[in-house]
Amino acid sequence: MGEKLTAVTMKTLANKLGVSITTVSNAYSKPDRLSTDLRDQILATAKELGYCGPSAAGRALRSGKTDVCGFLFHGGVSHAFSDPYSIMLLAGLSEAVEEYGASVLLLRAPAAEEATNQMLQRAAIDALVVGSAERQESGIEQLRQRGVRIVSTAPSADGDWVTINDAKAGRLIGKHLARLGHRQVVVIASGASKGGMESFDYSPDGMDDRLFAGTYESERIRGLWEKMPDARITVAFAGHCIRESGRRAAGQALDVQDRPTAIVALSDTLALGAWDAAQERGLTPGRDLSISGFDDIPDARFLGITTIHQPVTEKGRLIGRLAMDPDYPDRQITLPIELIVRASTGPAPKN
Repeated sequence: MGEKLTAVTMKTLANKLGVSITTVSNAYSKPDRLSTDLRDQILATAKELGYCGPSAAGRALRSGKTDVCGFLFHGGVSHAFSDPYSIMLLAGLSEAVEEYGASVLLLRAPAAEEATNQMLQRAAIDALVVGSAERQESGIEQLRQRGVRIVSTAPSADGDWVTINDAKAGRLIGKHLARLGHRQVVVIASGASKGGMESFDYSPDGMDDRLFAGTYESERIRGLWEKMPDARITVAFAGHCIRESGRRAAGQALDVQDRPTAIVALSDTLALGAWDAAQERGLTPGRDLSISGFDDIPDARFLGITTIHQPVTEKGRLIGRLAMDPDYPDRQITLPIELIVRASTGPAPKN
């Protein structure tokens, strides 16, 4: 039988050197409080004994801080890196969080709510950014009760959030298209309805049966309808918010005899896919049909897509400040938006 190994702890190292545990701890966390010689001696002895340093989990437990801000994604985290909006938002968030000496942790919400709640309870974070109001897990409320700051990108009666007026954004697009004479519109949304992947003719009375009320999608569609009440508005769910999803959904909408005169994608990423679908069919956006989006990402500017501008990177920065600074004065922020008209929209074709 081999000799049983004993774990080397901070106390073991302190006894070996004849110093206090606090002194050993300072060698790792507050080196400026020790002389260079003493710190070098502690680190050398630690290496000799095979001590790898204090436990990060234990240090967080003692201090009550992890210096980590979580970002909860509903859906695959990998898809966020195919969505320029998410990249811009995370860039602003990371920039702000780093100012507080912290980091960002990307968290994927499993499909099952119970699994998501368990994951959230295991997460060692000081704050959590909720990127969707689609589901509000009880685990999020438990985090709040534990002292974790929760910041949302969707407005609510209480809590902290940074958002835009999505209904107003929809009204701006709707007013623009109505003036151009459009009466047959397909809206491309990401995700799926409660009934699964499908398309349906929108009416405000049946909205809650098909869409999650209060999400940015439902608010933008409602705003669009308010300015186009006489139009036929068909909502098509594309799946993940990536360019290919927009291309597939727009392709299905265009491959019919009575095709729409306008496509409203609820993000610029999906609008880029709609642009691709139009080009593949020999259609010129702005002449043969109109295409519009939301967010004003760089590729939309390059192609000349009509869109709603929102300050995405600044939005991320503000979210980061709310997440990391409990004393930040403004806790509920609505950012300005602007309709940017470009060549992708034009008068509805007469035929």
